[in-house]
Amino acid sequence: MKKILSVNSGSSSMKISLFEMPAEKCLAKVLIDYSDRQKCKATLTLADQKEVFIDHFSEELHPIALTLQLLIKHGVLKNSQEISGIGHRIVAGGEVFTKSTEVTPAMMDKLQDLIELAPLHNPANIAGIREAGKLFPNCRQVAVFDTSFHTSLPPENYLYALPLKYYRKYKVRKYGAHGTSHRYVAQQAAKMLQRPVTDLKLITLHLGSGASAAAIKNGRSLDTSMGFSPVSGLMMSTRSGDIDPSALAFLLDHGAFKDADECIEILNHHSGILGVSEISRDMREVQRQLSTNQQAALAVKMFVKRICDYIGAYWLELGGADAIVFTGGIGENDCLIRDMICRKLECLGVSFQPRYNQNHQLPFDFSTAGSKTHLLAIPTNEELMIARDTFALVAKAAVEE
Repeated sequence: MKKILSVNSGSSSMKISLFEMPAEKCLAKVLIDYSDRQKCKATLTLADQKEVFIDHFSEELHPIALTLQLLIKHGVLKNSQEISGIGHRIVAGGEVFTKSTEVTPAMMDKLQDLIELAPLHNPANIAGIREAGKLFPNCRQVAVFDTSFHTSLPPENYLYALPLKYYRKYKVRKYGAHGTSHRYVAQQAAKMLQRPVTDLKLITLHLGSGASAAAIKNGRSLDTSMGFSPVSGLMMSTRSGDIDPSALAFLLDHGAFKDADECIEILNHHSGILGVSEISRDMREVQRQLSTNQQAALAVKMFVKRICDYIGAYWLELGGADAIVFTGGIGENDCLIRDMICRKLECLGVSFQPRYNQNHQLPFDFSTAGSKTHLLAIPTNEELMIARDTFALVAKAAVEE
């Protein structure tokens, strides 16, 4: 048995899980929220579901260092030497990294060059790798890329209809994101359907603060909604999703933004559900005002409409689907959004059980016996996917030594 630390770091939060592999037993989870640098919060959840909450810790203490302290203090680990491998979720690997990769100095140099593809996430990912290197100097580290699952896209799906010289010189293309989550739930869907993932056509919907859709055929990503950056595709909590670039040029010309940087800031942090509702970025808060606030209702309708647009496109691209999979915070927990989406799909022969959709323990299939496709709600587990890839590379390296 080996203990693997799985690090899923973002620009404002970090989820870290400790697994015993290959049993895939989760020994502890740590959720760290540092969106407010003055009030950093951490929650340790032990295997018995007991929670330990820390309301504040020094921002000078890196979350991975805090996690190690907590795991040792509460008896989950004796010392850092018990860790056999550390896996890190990396948002953008470009065309350079097409699969999970062991961290080396040369690899880190290449990763540094890819920061501009995910400026909000990759720096935090890189900082996590460097901190782990200090805390666990003799431990193998693995980078698990969100984009690598989507490197199987064919050129007609990843290229933009721009002069090809921009792709050749600048590598401007669709890269996608959330690949670790889409890959995980595709495998879980195959288990639920008791069929090989290589025989399935799936439409997976990762719906959370960030949101994306993917068309998966025979276990490989065929298309996905996020593009060159995570801002395109579906409407999200604060991201706009797809928008006519001429509208942005118009707004820029008329002084709505002072420059391109402010435009990107608005698209990433002030648009989407927050921008339309003018209430909150949290779908739950918006839905509480559905009956009294027209903008709340509009935001929800727009969110659902854009998801259905992509489902329709991927349904045609795949030639139907064996299952539509809902995951992510909204996809797993929001029965109203699932209900609204599925009602719009009735023209495709999709039918569901409303009561089953509302009251059932995850994972579950809420389609009817006569539905043209299965409707699955599956909790994602990016940390486990990271641990699996990390363990595989650590075990391989041990055999080769």
